[in-house]
Amino acid sequence: MSKPDKDSFDMSELESSLPAAAAALSAEDRAGLVNALKDKLQNLAGQHVDVMETLSPKVRKRVEALREIQSQHDELEGKFLEERAALEAKYQKLYEPLYTKRFEIVNGIVEVEGVAEASKEQEETQANEGKGVPEFWLTAMKTNDILSEEISERDEEALKYLKDIKWCKIDNPKGFKLEFFFDTNPFFKNSVLTKTYHMIDDDEPILEKAIGTQIEWYPGKCLTQKVLRKKPKKGAKNAKPIIKTEKCESFFNFFNPPEIPDDEDEIDEDEAEELQNLMEQDYEIGGIISSLCLVL
Repeated sequence: MSKPDKDSFDMSELESSLPAAAAALSAEDRAGLVNALKDKLQNLAGQHVDVMETLSPKVRKRVEALREIQSQHDELEGKFLEERAALEAKYQKLYEPLYTKRFEIVNGIVEVEGVAEASKEQEETQANEGKGVPEFWLTAMKTNDILSEEISERDEEALKYLKDIKWCKIDNPKGFKLEFFFDTNPFFKNSVLTKTYHMIDDDEPILEKAIGTQIEWYPGKCLTQKVLRKKPKKGAKNAKPIIKTEKCESFFNFFNPPEIPDDEDEIDEDEAEELQNLMEQDYEIGGIISSLCLVL
């Protein structure tokens, strides 16, 4: 399907290609597509306000009937969205016991039924292995191509202490929150790190901003910065090395998302484009993690 320009809208092309494309979309995506098309048509209608006046009385009546059909459709769509939200809330409660069982198995709180009685040799091996599923969440994240690129070798040592990830929907403001639960570890004091996404409650979800947790790193353990030591220049009175810190790539930068300036005039077009790209990447990672903790 070719993309229409601002001044034209090929309805025949749309009609021929929409069914095939829509078949691969979710209900939410289809709703977004319909809304986008409606907006396009409304914009075109706004450019030709006097079109109705040029129509004959009979054609005008037919167009008015079509508008009424659209109004009825919008009313049904509103009810659909309400019922879908209620259905999602219902099943989220039904999922919770499953997530609790997963947590208990992963962290060795309960044992899975049917595990055979171990021999003395097996018991010794199992004692060395520990309980539960070691490094479950680290392994799950590394199996995703995009997430694996965000995780450095240094990050892995900290992520081994990750016990659970939880997703929950928030209503005021609209959005969702991710919670990362950590066991006591030598890297930071926090037991829980959170990432919250606020969405604009419009016809389709649009990211407004993301809020992370300030990580309380132990001295010398910060994974989002690296320390650079430079030798002083020859002949310098101060013989001590120059120590500088600079930001480095780390999964834990996820908890320090890009911020939108209060005054949009503070950034130029290039900076705005770069900020938009960073926000899109951040939201993509949040979406992938959401899928992991809801599906696994």
